[in-house]
Formats: sequence, structure tokens, C-alpha cells
Amino acid sequence: MAGQEACVLMIAVVLSEEYAKLDGAVAKRLSSLPSIPHVPRVNTFIPTLSDASLDHQRLLQRINAYGLVEVKVSGDGNCQFRALSDQLYRSPEHHKHVRKDIVKQLKKNRSLYESYVPMRYKQYYKKMSKIGEWGDHVTLQAAADKSRKCSSCILQDGTLFQYEAKICLLTSFRDSCFVEIVPRQQPPRRELWLSFWSEVHYNSIYEYRDLPNRYKPKKKYWLF
Repeated sequence: MAGQEACVLMIAVVLSEEYAKLDGAVAKRLSSLPSIPHVPRVNTFIPTLSDASLDHQRLLQRINAYGLVEVKVSGDGNCQFRALSDQLYRSPEHHKHVRKDIVKQLKKNRSLYESYVPMRYKQYYKKMSKIGEWGDHVTLQAAADKSRKCSSCILQDGTLFQYEAKICLLTSFRDSCFVEIVPRQQPPRRELWLSFWSEVHYNSIYEYRDLPNRYKPKKKYWLF
């Protein structure tokens, strides 16, 4: 089973490198938007149903205004990780690997994130390791900071080149619609674009021409 998982992940990494060539199309459309600073924090606020509904309408208006397409992922508690998986590998199904990588980043770099967590740090990352546990702004920062190996980029000493990704959120916030999560260690070589609705749900967003074929509506042919 471990060998099979490693094989699946290897394929996903190769796909990720190919899809990295497509990054930037959404950024070109939204480059004029001012972004607000990202502050890592845990989830503490859940909106009322009425507020969430208004926020959702605001987000949909922004997505439509910028000519983007939202790929909806399951709201099963894994939506942040599913949306990140979709941006990295063009499939939300690698969300377990994404979660595992983020938890590893949290465990190995306690000093970077502990001050943002209002509970015992070990308790926090153990909680985040559970499938179905909601991601938060701390896990987003860890996802941006996480180095990803590029198997096609070999350095002179024979080691694999590693890169980080900037995560961009198109949000339902009333005051600002754009948040950037920038990696702390290295300049990013990728951009991952997510929609963020009212602190409760994430989806993956694309410009239509970059939308993976599996998400595009199938053409209908008429037989005469």
C-alpha cells in the first residue's frame, strides 16, 4: 500500500510541475487589486446563515466580474486541502497528501507558527492531521512555506530543486477582496488561486482557458 501511495504521489508531483507552466493567467486579471496583509490565525468565527449567504453572493459577483471560473470542492471539512490539491495537481483527490505535507511543515517548524496558535502546539498539529478537520490561516501559511521538490530541476550538487508557492485568495470580505499568503523562506515559483467564502469554505479558481478539461462542459452533438 505504501508503494502504491508513493507512486501516486510521484505522478502528482510530475503533474504539478507541468501545471506550474500555466500559472499566472488569473494573476494577470487581478494584478491591479490591492491585497491585504495575511495574518496566520486559527478559526474562531463562524458567520450566521444570513451573513454567510450575503458573503457568498458578494464572492460570486467578484468571480463573475473578473471572468473567472470556480471549481467547487466537497464541503466535508477538507475543502482547504482539496482546493490546494486541485491547484497543485489539477485534482482535489490528493487532499490527504496535501494535509500530510502541511502537518509535517507545522511539526518541523514550530517556531514559525506556535505564536499564532492559542492552544498547546502539539495538540494543534495533531488535530490538523485528522481528515475532516477544517484548515485555517495557519495551515495556509504553512502550505505557502512548504518546499516542494521539482524532479525535473537538478542542482549542480545533484540535489532536487525545491520551491514554495504564493497562495492568493479571492475573498468574500466586505472591505477587501484579495489576500496574498507569501512564503517566508524563498521567492515563490508558483501561484495557487483559491476562492474563500465567509471563513467557512474554499474552492479552486481558474481563468476559463486554463480550466482543466475534466471541468469543462462536454460539447453536445446533434444527430440528424
